[in-house]
Amino acid sequence: MIKPIVTEKAPPAIGPYSQAVETDTLIFVSGQLPINPATGCFASAEIKGQTQQSVENVRQVLQARGLDLDRVVKTTVFLSDMENFTSMNEVYRKMFAQEPVPARSAVEVSRLPKDALVEIEAIATKN
Repeated sequence: MIKPIVTEKAPPAIGPYSQAVETDTLIFVSGQLPINPATGCFASAEIKGQTQQSVENVRQVLQARGLDLDRVVKTTVFLSDMENFTSMNEVYRKMFAQEPVPARSAVEVSRLPKDALVEIEAIATKN
């Protein structure tokens, strides 16, 4: 059975999708923009601040089910400009401090919703 995950501690979905869904063993977190849920605005205009907020939003969705970032097995990072890759990596590595770090893809896209610099989705294990 697939169940939705909803939390007010992460930004609400801005379209017809769930913040995350869970199965018996996995949680699929939808792409998290760098929106501060308390303000509804980007946490920063810079890539480092946006990366930190996007990962924090992933964390908050997972914490709604009692999990944390150490359960993430795969992420996809969408960047509006690959020139931001190194700066994004600096923050990402600090936030995903566990070993092994999750498997990851990072791709440049032509544009992200609300003109964000980064969006991060994740898959986590419940076991």
